Amino acid sequence: MEHNQTTAIVLDKTVLVLSSWAKVVLLAISIVASFAVPFLLGHPQILVGILVNAFLVLGALHMKKYSLLPLIMLPSLGVLARWVIFWPFTMFLVYMIPLIRIGNFLLVWGMKYFYLAKSWNRFLALGVSAFIKFWLLFAVARVLVSLGFLPKIFLTTMWLLQLGTALAGGVLAIGITSVAGLRK
Repeated sequence: MEHNQTTAIVLDKTVLVLSSWAKVVLLAISIVASFAVPFLLGHPQILVGILVNAFLVLGALHMKKYSLLPLIMLPSLGVLARWVIFWPFTMFLVYMIPLIRIGNFLLVWGMKYFYLAKSWNRFLALGVSAFIKFWLLFAVARVLVSLGFLPKIFLTTMWLLQLGTALAGGVLAIGITSVAGLRK
């Protein structure tokens, strides 16, 4: 029973407590941006990935669990709605959307767990969380490519690009948090 209580506390921890108005503004901006960046910007994929991962890490650090679901779910819908990023492979992206969402969840959960609950160094927490996300996406993409469900191009996009954008986005988010004085 103690484990369940710890999990609930971990998912609710934030770096700082914002006023109700600030929470609503942060939530609204994050939700709009998490969909709009992949949908409107589209390319280059590295920039889109860095920005989306920055929103995920900022959300992990500053938002409670109930408000993180849109951040986890909407970026993949923005990519799919744009229909251009993986063209002509966008239809294959449908197979990866649930896994991308799980990867986004693992990045957010990892930052909350390792950094906020376990008090690891924020960069170590980011590195482990980004690696977990990358490993899941690459391992599943590799299996789906070997089974013939996905074209080989997905091995490139789900490999080091995922790890690099998660790390760079996380560093950007940590930098924003530090520069803006949002740490406790």
